Amino acid sequence: MKLLRVGTAGAERPALLDADGTLRDLSGIVDDVDGALLADDEALDRVRAAAEAGELPALDATGLRVGPPVGRIGKIVCVGLNYHDHARETGAEPPAEPVLFFKAADTVVGPYDTVLVPRGSAKTDWEVELAVVIGRTARYLESAEEALAHVAGYAVAHDVSEREFQIERGGTWDKGKNCETFNPLGPWLVTADEVPDPQALSLRLWVNGELKQDGTTAEQIFPVAEVMRYISQFMTLYPGDVINTGTPAGVALGLPEPKPFLRAGDVVELEIGGLGRQRQELKNA
Repeated sequence: MKLLRVGTAGAERPALLDADGTLRDLSGIVDDVDGALLADDEALDRVRAAAEAGELPALDATGLRVGPPVGRIGKIVCVGLNYHDHARETGAEPPAEPVLFFKAADTVVGPYDTVLVPRGSAKTDWEVELAVVIGRTARYLESAEEALAHVAGYAVAHDVSEREFQIERGGTWDKGKNCETFNPLGPWLVTADEVPDPQALSLRLWVNGELKQDGTTAEQIFPVAEVMRYISQFMTLYPGDVINTGTPAGVALGLPEPKPFLRAGDVVELEIGGLGRQRQELKNA
């Protein structure tokens, strides 16, 4: 299933995109697409049955904002330097263990919302990433199979980063990762049953129509299942939590000087095969 949330920011309603591209209203069956729904197999079965029976009313998508596909996210755990090609382009050694950092849930916006260039920014960068959404509470996972059984679904994430804040301003990466609007998510949550192999997904990103990133999750240093298993040794993952699993080569940071960092007026488009496409225009904060 392709689950999403539509409407004005803070007042989104749950919806489903059916096989013929029609937007369907879920508000008569569930309250929201969030951790509570994703952990409730019976509720998901009701949604699936209603969709298959053609019982869901259509929504007029004209002018309708698409919000983040998951509401009330608890935490966003991110993996840095998780693609072999990205490590090479930045001159970094592939890490021996996953590099982890956090993004605050309030960085999440819809897939077509405006991204704000922070005040004082000179090095705002792009990163297309596969997002994993947790469906079952995960603690001390022991195997890849167990890890993947805890996935509710997958989505497109844009891990926008400010490299000066991240690298040159001291401390951890958090300063360059948690600026307002720095995590567009969506357009849909594609349930795990429709993504048989998360290591066989194409990722692409364009800036002003020019292809910048063209990669595949097969290049991940630590596959999705290992990332989940590893993270669960250090913290509990709850339904509705999100993991951003890293970005392939092609970010501005890895390009020759002068590096083409993002500016107000730029348009970024990104997609992951089978998971949908995003588009954001940048404006100054």
